[in-house]
Amino acid sequence: MSKKTLITGGCGFIGSHIVEFFHSQNHDIKVLDKYNHSNSLGWLDNYKFRNDIEFCMGDIRDYDFVKSSANNSRNIIHLAALIGIPYSYISPLAYLKTNIEGTYNILQASKNLTYINDIIVTSTSEVYGSGKIFPMTEDHSLNAQSPYSATKISADSISLSFYRSYDLPITILRPFNNYGPRQSNRAIIPTIISQFFNENKYIEVGNINTTRDFTYVSDTVSAFFKILGKKKYGEIFNVSSGFDISIEEVIKKVSKIVRIEKKIKKIKNRIRPSKSEVTRLLGDSKKFIKLTKWSPKINFDDGLTKTIDWIKSSKINLKNSSRYIV
Repeated sequence: MSKKTLITGGCGFIGSHIVEFFHSQNHDIKVLDKYNHSNSLGWLDNYKFRNDIEFCMGDIRDYDFVKSSANNSRNIIHLAALIGIPYSYISPLAYLKTNIEGTYNILQASKNLTYINDIIVTSTSEVYGSGKIFPMTEDHSLNAQSPYSATKISADSISLSFYRSYDLPITILRPFNNYGPRQSNRAIIPTIISQFFNENKYIEVGNINTTRDFTYVSDTVSAFFKILGKKKYGEIFNVSSGFDISIEEVIKKVSKIVRIEKKIKKIKNRIRPSKSEVTRLLGDSKKFIKLTKWSPKINFDDGLTKTIDWIKSSKINLKNSSRYIV
């Protein structure tokens, strides 16, 4: 039996794109994702090669399930997490259990694997909090400004501790904000785009002055593919475009592309608590680029157009997404 590449959270936004690309590159794929009563495979429900993939549907918080699912894996790409920052204020314990305990389960299960090549743990730019030095390198200080970011800092630290303590082949990728087809309306770009096509007179958002560094999903997928086999264990790598833009400017760009004008309306429940607001994220990916020769191929305007076209053509209600995320 051939060794497989296990992708946790593989039915979600980034995960499903990774599954499809890795499969196209002849990886033997196993997907771990959240069990649901309808037996849905999320964004892979309609993937034409889904029968080539082994699906393990359960709970990342269940160690016995994770251990069984990880068996016979040569590579592990760990994306499964809860990511919605607003909900982390409401239910921080759910984030602790999924993001920290779930990562621990993957790491602990990996200790029993033979011939494991790579364990790629997915971090987030949110661990930096509001930037102090720009662009932000991997040495930037960490600042937990939300329960979500606190759990991701913890997961990163636990991962590095397993590398140092058990010599596991762990590499941490730290993507900045992603966008593209299949992303849930919980994220800012699909939220903005979708509102241009409803009957409301306003685009309802929170803080429009914050800036983010956005990377189109296919470029992020390429980053995960390029890191495999580099054997840079115990290292952290930013994955970012190196370009940041305010939410207000995103709204203006979408308006121009769709040729629809709407006024902006700030909604109180969309605004983070003041001490929790991350005002600016701008990443430095030089370390990753030097190692892998990776570079983003899709500029922001083209990525926006691709995302808008997908949302316009999609019959899926993005609000129904309840998977791990990524």
